[in-house]
Amino acid sequence: MFDINLSRRTLVTGAMTTATIAVAPASAQVASRHQSRVVPPAPTKDGKTTLDPDGALRLLEDGNAAFLRSEILNPDISPQRRLELARYQAPFVAYVSCSDSRVPPELLFGRGLGELFIVRNAGNTVDTVAKGSIEFAVAVLGVPLIVVMGHEACGAVKAAMDVVSKNARFPGAIGTMVEPIIPAVLEARGIAGDATEAAIRQNVRRTVRNLREASDPLLMKPLVEGKLMIVGAYYELGTGRVDFFDRS
Repeated sequence: MFDINLSRRTLVTGAMTTATIAVAPASAQVASRHQSRVVPPAPTKDGKTTLDPDGALRLLEDGNAAFLRSEILNPDISPQRRLELARYQAPFVAYVSCSDSRVPPELLFGRGLGELFIVRNAGNTVDTVAKGSIEFAVAVLGVPLIVVMGHEACGAVKAAMDVVSKNARFPGAIGTMVEPIIPAVLEARGIAGDATEAAIRQNVRRTVRNLREASDPLLMKPLVEGKLMIVGAYYELGTGRVDFFDRS
């Protein structure tokens, strides 16, 4: 009886070992497909970023390229980094993005703590609170770049399209929330291609244009001096690609 029990234990142990061996190559294959590298924080000096507008945009483009390759970027989240950021912050971009859970800016660009000053709301619009936040990022924190990013299949833009085409009404504050998007929907009518994508991109263009042309000197002065750039972007949910399509 003892020998039988021992044999069963041996069989079970052997089976588990075999299963482990069988699984290990698959895990190794997954690890090899998703390369990983450490990403240092963006350069700073005296508590502010040292990047110029082009350098800041290039950092985002490089990060998104790594995201498209499924490359795992590991920003510094060590206790030392957190202690450093407890004293000051030095982001290199003010990022206006939709609240959509599928659009996380830090993940799309592989950036870490203290690097992106993010303003998020449904439809990536800029009201008084958002504009004040952006102006703070530029005037106080010294960011050289503002990005306004819409995304594929944006529900807020679709709601604004329904208001225009179907006279739709929405409960609570949702209707008021989508009102600023309606002018962009109207401007997008007649643009060739997918109507929703056209409206989303036009919503971005309109916001970017307003920031470039109808802002306080807090933004206009660094814009004129070439110390600030305001860019529009579009995120493709299916591919993960960010198209920085409005740079002028």
